[in-house]
Amino acid sequence: MSTNQKMTMDAAYEAVAPDDFPAMMDVDRYGNRSTAFDKIISATHDHFWDPLDDKYIDYTQPWDLDNELLMPADFNMELKTAVSDKLDEKQKIYLVNESVRWTMSSILHGEQGALALSASLCHILKDPGAQEYAANQTREEARHVTGFARYVQARWGKPKPCGVVLEKLLCEIVATPLVWKKLVGMQMIVEGLAMGTFATFYAKTNDPLMRRLMQLVMTDEAFHHKFGKIWADRTVPNLPAAERDLIEDWALEVFMTLMRNSTGPEQKKEIYEKIGLDWRWVQGALAEALTDKNMRRELQESTNVFRVLIKTLVKAGIVTSRTAPMYAAYVDMAELYGEGDRMVGDDIAEEGIKYLQQINGAGGSNAVFALTGATAAE
Repeated sequence: MSTNQKMTMDAAYEAVAPDDFPAMMDVDRYGNRSTAFDKIISATHDHFWDPLDDKYIDYTQPWDLDNELLMPADFNMELKTAVSDKLDEKQKIYLVNESVRWTMSSILHGEQGALALSASLCHILKDPGAQEYAANQTREEARHVTGFARYVQARWGKPKPCGVVLEKLLCEIVATPLVWKKLVGMQMIVEGLAMGTFATFYAKTNDPLMRRLMQLVMTDEAFHHKFGKIWADRTVPNLPAAERDLIEDWALEVFMTLMRNSTGPEQKKEIYEKIGLDWRWVQGALAEALTDKNMRRELQESTNVFRVLIKTLVKAGIVTSRTAPMYAAYVDMAELYGEGDRMVGDDIAEEGIKYLQQINGAGGSNAVFALTGATAAE
């Protein structure tokens, strides 16, 4: 791998080829451990939870999918269009709940991708501290897979297949040997998207089981986001312009792809068929209703999934004057630049950790949430 492909500006992120295990047994390697990740590693016990233990989360809580909305009707984009006029109340409930199933399934696939990616980092990161952190995250992503799989099973029995766009992105970042693409792709883009999604569902769901699951997962994800932030603080400012531009352009490309495919009418055509709608007609109804003004208003909400993602990239230094105008079509960039580093999910995660400490009997500090990436690396 050439230097510009690796973009290793800090020894903590030095990597080897996935099949170069002898490099992991280099006797000098064991003593060269960075302290950058010690705080988030030592805080692991503070946010331990077990999706198989009902003292943390009880999956037997019932829900009537035929008559109860998992999310408010105004959460569903289709019901803000002419689609609403064609459906009765039962059909609207079906559309909302099946759309939630589609999203929960996407989250489940994303967590499986995060598990595989974290494990792949264990194979290539030379720094023992970075490797230990990646191993911790692998364990945490594994419990997320279990947690979301159990939720889907409890509510619907079986998840929906992964969407084409998400599957392509997950396969790319899991398979790449490039550390920067793994960290930007997963720790910032996918995790940023996830934090926005989890915060939205936590704030708006009618289902207590879903709310608890979102909170528990966010206690882990807030730390995963910090791992990516430490990388950004130590790497992005020191990159040559051409390499920094490469990261910025790739992040923008991924963002635009996810943004354009967020509603996914074709991917949800089976849902529409069950209530007598053609996905192409739904796509047209969405295009007609979602004017730029309306879309911008939706994105102004602090928990909007794409706003959280954009803020993640802004605070990581992966948005500059080159690409800011592209993002400005969707959010108020001046407002984002003026905000602090805290993310919308941090408050929810902190409350979740207090809940877990009561169960686990832990007494650790939550101070890591108040630290910037630079301070956390000390």
